[in-house]
Amino acid sequence: MWPPSYGKAGDVEAGSRQLYPMMLESPELRWAFIRKVYSILTIQLLLTIAVAAVVVSVHPIATFFVSSGPGFALYIVIIILPFIVLCPLYYYYQRHPVNLLLLGLFTVSLAFAVGLTCAFTSGKIILESAILTAAVVLSLTLYTFWAAKRGHDFNFLGPFLFGSLLALMVFAFIQILFPLGKISVMIYGVLATIIFCGYIIYDTDNLIKRYSYDEYVWAAVSLYLDVINLFLSLLTIFRAAES
Repeated sequence: MWPPSYGKAGDVEAGSRQLYPMMLESPELRWAFIRKVYSILTIQLLLTIAVAAVVVSVHPIATFFVSSGPGFALYIVIIILPFIVLCPLYYYYQRHPVNLLLLGLFTVSLAFAVGLTCAFTSGKIILESAILTAAVVLSLTLYTFWAAKRGHDFNFLGPFLFGSLLALMVFAFIQILFPLGKISVMIYGVLATIIFCGYIIYDTDNLIKRYSYDEYVWAAVSLYLDVINLFLSLLTIFRAAES
């Protein structure tokens, strides 16, 4: 999850090398911002793993949400809660400590939803999806830093990714109303995987070049959503392939 080191003898702190050509800001300040964002992202992922592990290992939790009316209603609330929290987080992402409290609530609620999804999935599929997610995220992160260093810019991906995400949401809605079978689920998973791989590159490029120093919470949220959605997309593919 961590970016590659640049500078003499791999000394990032020295800041002797620019992250990309024609860099006007201080490399030291940008590296400090990048480290802060990845530190927050690491804490989010560890918290997600911990919460999801509790949900998966304590079977009565998952059973409650699928075997009772109140449990199912609470499950819907948990699914919607992260999107609700994003609204105040968008307006208070610069206000400390409100931004961190909202970020924690957002992470825990989404982690709980991920845990409920994993609770009905075999451990082998979860492990395969997690390992592949880690490998893809690390590879794309290193690639984006390498490409940015050589002058490549990925800002052009924004409109295409946004349009693809809308199409993916419509696809998912149609699938809910009119299930098309295992093949369509696998197609959905593959498309979602490609889209969120693109988002990892796009958001990492923004982290290197465009996010302001006080947008560390929003930068962490963007990358966290990319990683979680990539994991769920791979989980969808493996589950459909096994069924």
